[in-house]
Amino acid sequence: MAYDPDIGLLERLYIRIFGAPINGLQIRIRRIMPKISGNPTSILDAGCGRGVFTYLMARKFPEATVRGIDTDQNQLRKNSVIAKIAKFKNVYFEQQNVSALSFTDEFDLVLSVDNIEHIEDDHQALTSLAKALKSGGELVLHVPAYERRWFIFTFQTNFDVPGHYRPGYTLNDITRKISEAGLEIKEACYTYGFLENVSNNISYLITKAEAKNKLVYAMIYPLLNFISWMGRNSRPEKGAGILIIAFKPE
Repeated sequence: MAYDPDIGLLERLYIRIFGAPINGLQIRIRRIMPKISGNPTSILDAGCGRGVFTYLMARKFPEATVRGIDTDQNQLRKNSVIAKIAKFKNVYFEQQNVSALSFTDEFDLVLSVDNIEHIEDDHQALTSLAKALKSGGELVLHVPAYERRWFIFTFQTNFDVPGHYRPGYTLNDITRKISEAGLEIKEACYTYGFLENVSNNISYLITKAEAKNKLVYAMIYPLLNFISWMGRNSRPEKGAGILIIAFKPE
């Protein structure tokens, strides 16, 4: 995000010091990136949005070809500009719908982070992602859980985020859907432990997941990010997110 040509000098400096000021994004990065291993040569970031995970994959696997797809053409153009400024040689962006990908047996790794809750027919989306994988390839999928901890002991329905067709998934529900798409589950776990959940709740109260109250959030974000960082190694029995690693049978 520090390479975004549309942000000012102070914003750029802030991001270089504190990182992208999106607490939930930082939580997901810390949870997801250590789980990605091996030596994939072809990677798809499905529903890439701003391309944050696309760039992270390109940096982690410099010999791989990393492709980010999304439906937002304007965002994809900006992503391509940022990739050029950042001198990524192995990153490509193109407009495609996750539910109707043109790829078949093409990728060693498909990544989808907080995307399919935005898609009405999630079964079709998961089937499309599975089709894009090579035999033996891995799907790394993160989704919001159906419930999150709102207070110390209380779990209630997750955030009502604009653009979501559903607040999230139960662990059984999402693993069943992935299996129905023809993939086998390798690992399934909750993310957003207690400290991460608390800091993310405060973030939501300030921003409403719509980038509101930017100045207030910029002031408190470093503390919130530190709190969530402290909880990065927790293994919650129940959390506000779900991380699945699945593979396509040979």
